[in-house]
Amino acid sequence: MIETYSIAAIPADGIGPEVIAAGVEVLSAIAETLGTFKIEFTHFDWSSDTYKKTGKYIPDGGLVQLKKHDAIFFGAVGAPERHSIVDMRADARVDVPDHISLWGLRLAICQPLQQYANVRPTRILPGITSPLRNCKPQDLDWVIVRENSEGEYAGQGGRSHRGCAWETATELAVFTRHGITRLMRFAFETARQRPRKLLTVVTKSNAQRNGMVLWDEVAAEVGKEFPDVAVDKMLVDAMTVRMVQKPDSLDTIVATNLHADILSDLAAALAGSIGIAPTANLDPTRQHPSMFEPIHGSAFDITGQGIANPVATFWTAAEMLAWLGEAEASTLLMNSVENICGRGIVTPDLGGTATTKDVTAAMLDDIKGVPEKTGQ
Repeated sequence: MIETYSIAAIPADGIGPEVIAAGVEVLSAIAETLGTFKIEFTHFDWSSDTYKKTGKYIPDGGLVQLKKHDAIFFGAVGAPERHSIVDMRADARVDVPDHISLWGLRLAICQPLQQYANVRPTRILPGITSPLRNCKPQDLDWVIVRENSEGEYAGQGGRSHRGCAWETATELAVFTRHGITRLMRFAFETARQRPRKLLTVVTKSNAQRNGMVLWDEVAAEVGKEFPDVAVDKMLVDAMTVRMVQKPDSLDTIVATNLHADILSDLAAALAGSIGIAPTANLDPTRQHPSMFEPIHGSAFDITGQGIANPVATFWTAAEMLAWLGEAEASTLLMNSVENICGRGIVTPDLGGTATTKDVTAAMLDDIKGVPEKTGQ
């Protein structure tokens, strides 16, 4: 019996609709070519435009609808910021403030659905050059595991005495033994599955003496369950240096919500472009659907120009297929990504001249086995 997967597609804002449309095309072609499974997409029009019309990103009962699907395919959320003059100190007019859009949609999905493990693989794809001098593809092949449910993005805190000279804002980072333990165990299991079996635990416990010290202690405790995994520890500031100077010394990396958010963007840039980087927001218990998204954001500076890089979305789609158990399809999709990049069919962020449609069309031809066109 052929398996049918139900995917909730949420293109959302900016270039999200452009790249998700490309991803849906490619996923449909993979399913059709292999013939071993089917994919049914349900499209959800949840975006900043929706918020401006209704006052909500997610309608009442929206999460219940999402739970009916096998996975979520997400684009990007965030409204454009408009300045009256070029000077960035000028008063900005924002359609929807970023903290409203993020908490209204993306985090409103991740947290209730317990997608506590954010996984961001990074490597240098064929045909793409790292900005690091003399960095070879085999030198940069990482998986960053980000705690995705608490930490610095727990949403705890507040503001008081607004408008006064003593106005106060607090942002409380929340670290629980339960939250750290489940994330660390997932990170060790991820490292164990990779050839090098090396995990680097990133922290800042010299300055953050409570939550980060608990982070270190739990990491050490969980590590005892994985004697076959080598472990080292880095302070987050020193980690940025190591990523640049000694990329080949790293493999699997685990860090807090904020630290891994920053480090994964650095990783994407070191691999050539943020336009190629995928993300999986996983519920490892599989009690809820997991969500898969490219990490590049809304990118309103190029929205509508037809030059958004769909590679991050294709790679994200491959991660989704792997999570669903379709290993052959995932491998086929990534092989096509590597073939297309290797042939130089890339968008301007990678130094190419191809459009989103050009890259997508080349991917579809490669998946279907259409011979390469002369001169491409």
